Amino acid sequence: MTTTIRRSLARAFTLAVALVFATTLFSVSTPPARALTLAEVSTPFQGVSRTTTTARTSTTASTAPSFGSRVVSTAATRRGMPYVYGAAGPTRFDCSGLTLWTFKKLGRRLPHSSSAQYGRTQHVRAKYRKVGDLVFFHDGGGIYHVGIYAGRNTIWHAPYPGARVRKERIWTSAVWYGRVR
Repeated sequence: MTTTIRRSLARAFTLAVALVFATTLFSVSTPPARALTLAEVSTPFQGVSRTTTTARTSTTASTAPSFGSRVVSTAATRRGMPYVYGAAGPTRFDCSGLTLWTFKKLGRRLPHSSSAQYGRTQHVRAKYRKVGDLVFFHDGGGIYHVGIYAGRNTIWHAPYPGARVRKERIWTSAVWYGRVR
């Protein structure tokens, strides 16, 4: 079999898998014995209340993403950006610069220093940490690094010179948690 034929078959297979996935993902199943009513067809998101503002439609608090998840999503958009000491975005970051930039995008102000950020947060115990909280790494005497808690013992952070913004497991128990008010 020639390389061209193999590539064509691989592309066709990939397209078929994507089509099956999309069909499965976006299909709406209904009970076979009952037809949809006109009201059900015109309001496909039953149970989700919506409020309309002048310029856009927004969901109520029960369906809106939490502030913490918005923090994590915003930080994740910087994935792969290089670490540069003293940088605070939008394309280069140090650890406190990433947290500063992320919270600034969401309307909160933080200083550009991990220890100063610790002083501006509400300190929380590890068992009460939430997605979007700041994770401060300390060596007993002072804070030397900060990241954004992403759940499951992971953080988004700008690790060190030569590295890039990434999600990584928390590597030590010498951490404190702070919630941005």
